[in-house]
Amino acid sequence: MQHNPLLVLLLSTLVVQAGFLFIGNSPVTTQAVDWRIIFFILVPLGLALLIWLHFRWAAVVCIVYATVGLAMDVATIAQHLTKDSDGMATTMASGISGLFYLCLIVFGWQSFLRADWGLMPPKSHPPNPPSLS
Repeated sequence: MQHNPLLVLLLSTLVVQAGFLFIGNSPVTTQAVDWRIIFFILVPLGLALLIWLHFRWAAVVCIVYATVGLAMDVATIAQHLTKDSDGMATTMASGISGLFYLCLIVFGWQSFLRADWGLMPPKSHPPNPPSLS
């Protein structure tokens, strides 16, 4: 996979952004926050490890993870826009992480498609020309 460092960078950026979001919102850990820690921090770290180990299917798992994350961000933005709340920081954070998720989808897809390019069989040689004798 050619985009391994880029995918790992995008996943680590999402982890850092989630960490800042958790630090800024609440220091208390409840059951509602536990699934968020697993989804936003532990899953990207595990995916980054799998990509670093060159598992081809890890790019597809990144695409699925990013699709779910992008859907959650779009839902959060739509909820904040229709509620007319003062959560501008949350809306901006969801927009930025949504862009990261979109980049993860695009580059994960490219990485998955280009993983086979080195495994193609060699091209056939042209037929020998007829001998003149």
